[in-house]
Amino acid sequence: MAGIKRVLDPTRVSPGAEALEQAMRKRVVGQDEAIREIVAVYQTFLSGMAAPGRPVGSMLFLGPTGSGKTRTVEALAECLAGAPRAIIKIDCAEFQHSHEIAKLIGSPPGYLGHRETHALLSQEALDQFQTPSLKLSFVLFDEIEKASDALWNLLLGILDKASLTLGDNRRVDFSCALIFMTGNLGAAEMSAMLQPKLGFAAGAGAAAIQPVLTQKLAHVAAEAARRRFTPEFLNRIDRVVTFQPLGQPELDRILDLELDAVEERLFRATGPGTTVIEVSPETRGLLLREGTDARYGARHLKRAIERRLVQPLSNLIATGQVAAGDRLFVDCDRERLVFSKEPADIAVAAA
Repeated sequence: MAGIKRVLDPTRVSPGAEALEQAMRKRVVGQDEAIREIVAVYQTFLSGMAAPGRPVGSMLFLGPTGSGKTRTVEALAECLAGAPRAIIKIDCAEFQHSHEIAKLIGSPPGYLGHRETHALLSQEALDQFQTPSLKLSFVLFDEIEKASDALWNLLLGILDKASLTLGDNRRVDFSCALIFMTGNLGAAEMSAMLQPKLGFAAGAGAAAIQPVLTQKLAHVAAEAARRRFTPEFLNRIDRVVTFQPLGQPELDRILDLELDAVEERLFRATGPGTTVIEVSPETRGLLLREGTDARYGARHLKRAIERRLVQPLSNLIATGQVAAGDRLFVDCDRERLVFSKEPADIAVAAA
């Protein structure tokens, strides 16, 4: 008698992958598709089903400036390796000429100074952030469209065979690496699609919630990638993810995350008990106006917070006006931030 078949659920995720997804959603705002794709690759890695002789995964992130492409990779490294800088980051703007590839792979023997040229993509560099519990490396090629053809040709071997030959003929194994590439291809066309004249208010979050517009944005990015890269290059990339422009709800959440980070820095500077609270709506509006816009997304938000909030707080701490146990308030008087604290007899400082 034949046994009774049991229907399986291939959509379930392991506890490790589920924990990663939850951690990523706390750090990355408005890019659910990117998180899903990363979690899917990580699930494959955990199961041991990654393709042999190839990197664990390769992803091309396209979308407007300031939408969180680089931040997503940093958040992944923070979740899995414990630090956002636990990645090998290659700024492709530094490799616009073919001879600059020597910085990545080192100079071959016989060239003057070849012993002093240390390859950025050596096996030691690739494995430096791996731990006994996580044999996984993260490599980021930032703004890949700015690189020369020589770098793209170099990537062909990495993406296809997980192998790279250095200038001194040593081989580097990328079979335990996640390869990420970011680019702004199609960003201008995307911005044009989001202009109010087309019925979509830039910054209103329409792109994130309207499937038709989301599909059009993905199509624009894909077409821009086809025009820029060769078919053999694109065919070696596992996943192409289009990042959505950030609307007002997403920018508000990003501001919350940045303010939490400032509060943590304050804890470290003065000790637990000091809190930055009561950041007024007017203050939030000022920070968002100065730190975000439709063209650059949230790219300049950190800079605005450093100048408007962190630097004045540093002055208050350095002059003894703020100490452990104080309760801080940040208000806005026209275009100035006003800092106060309890008890009420403490002088008010303006920045």
